[in-house]
Amino acid sequence: MLRIPPIRRRRGGAFAALAAFFTVVFMAFGAVGASALSVPAPAAQEHGVQGADLSGKKFAIATDTTFAPFEFRDGSGELVGIDMDLLRAIAKDQGFEADIKSLGFDAALQALQSNQVAGVIAGMSITDERKNIFDFSDPYFDSGVQMAVAKNDDEIKSYTELKGKTVTAKRGSEGETFANSIKDQYGFKVKALADSATMYDDVKAGNSVAVFDDYPVLAYGVGQNNGLKIVTEKEQGSSYGFAVNKGQNQELLQAFNKGLANLKANGEYQAILDKYLAKTEAVEKGGFFQLVKDSFPSLMKGLWLTLVATALSLAIALVLGIFFGFFKVSESKILRGVATVYVAIFRGTPLLVQAFFFYFGLPQMTGQPIDVLTAGVITLSLNAGAYMTEIVRGGIQSVDSGQLEASRSLGLGYVTSMRRVVVPQAVKIMTPSFINQFVITLKDTSLLAVIGFAELTYQGQQIYASNFRTGETLLIVAALYFIVITILTQLSNVLDRKFNK
Repeated sequence: MLRIPPIRRRRGGAFAALAAFFTVVFMAFGAVGASALSVPAPAAQEHGVQGADLSGKKFAIATDTTFAPFEFRDGSGELVGIDMDLLRAIAKDQGFEADIKSLGFDAALQALQSNQVAGVIAGMSITDERKNIFDFSDPYFDSGVQMAVAKNDDEIKSYTELKGKTVTAKRGSEGETFANSIKDQYGFKVKALADSATMYDDVKAGNSVAVFDDYPVLAYGVGQNNGLKIVTEKEQGSSYGFAVNKGQNQELLQAFNKGLANLKANGEYQAILDKYLAKTEAVEKGGFFQLVKDSFPSLMKGLWLTLVATALSLAIALVLGIFFGFFKVSESKILRGVATVYVAIFRGTPLLVQAFFFYFGLPQMTGQPIDVLTAGVITLSLNAGAYMTEIVRGGIQSVDSGQLEASRSLGLGYVTSMRRVVVPQAVKIMTPSFINQFVITLKDTSLLAVIGFAELTYQGQQIYASNFRTGETLLIVAALYFIVITILTQLSNVLDRKFNK
């Protein structure tokens, strides 16, 4: 009788087959993603130094997510700040359109280098090291660094009291550069974190005794009751500039410079600075339920995108899981080998690394930009598909082999025996694991916040980046996840009981 063979090691031919398969898939997804991006890399390069008019042209511009008052989201979810207002005013002055991508500072630089965007404006200091990689505009803001401590800290009043302690600064910022330049002199350690809100929480929690940050950012945070106080005078820092890849998008760079000069001449530049820097008085915080009310529209938008990404990813992952799951129990060594390598790759590498690869790495390899939703769905689909492959394999192999032998002895073919006898029993075994994978995939969407996908966690980050109420905001986000997952899990269990009686 024909038995389901055990899983064996694959041969070299399977590697070639798998490589060819994924090359086709990646190129197909890359082509789809390119059509969704506002400015593909080739189109961006067409905006060279020919002196053509930029009127009507659209450029994807990356920015940070949490660097108030330069870029942050207001209560309505609108991306605002000095950088945003300047960019929009310059675009209007020069006749082009800016498609702003809120990614985070590190991700913005990677997006620029992989030609996902045409430029970056994110409170980015102009340094000699960065000039080797990027071309910068004329400076649009002269920065400076100050140190702040917790509001109830009366011990640390200068750099001298930092000896033997740990301070924090934003990764890649002027504050980090300055802190590192004096750490040996004053004997303290520097811990780099991703955003200002996280740094301030780190100091308030006592994990760091002080924070080094750009003076307007600190002043804005103190004005928003972030729980800190400034204890040092401003140290001279670098200037901020708009950046493009070296040798590319020179017309866009020239348009930025021309527009900036026009704004300075007509007074609009100073009006934008005053709008965000003139007010330094502390604002009163509303209660918890006021925060829920103010945050609700943005969080609902994020929740909707979370559910969309989850639904699309699970639909594709289910197909992949069935497809490769049957490969895993196939009589063909090649098919078993292809499925084994697929599972090994996507279960053996972190989801975060996969997300960065598909959004930043793959465009560099293929030359085709991929929009964030496509990259996110590819990541979640392939990752969840690998786990579903093992669920399908385990479900099929959990059915007693005698069931297949008995059906074959009655004259049924292999395919008919699997379809009529083995698979129906395997589905009942697999269903609880499928429900569990559904919940895991929904929660995994939160990791896509690092590439700028505006799901629920990302929206929460945007909210506490501007109001500095991290704990309360995260509590609301967690409650929404809990409610949605509980409802969907109960619904899945009802369907399970109905169809698998």
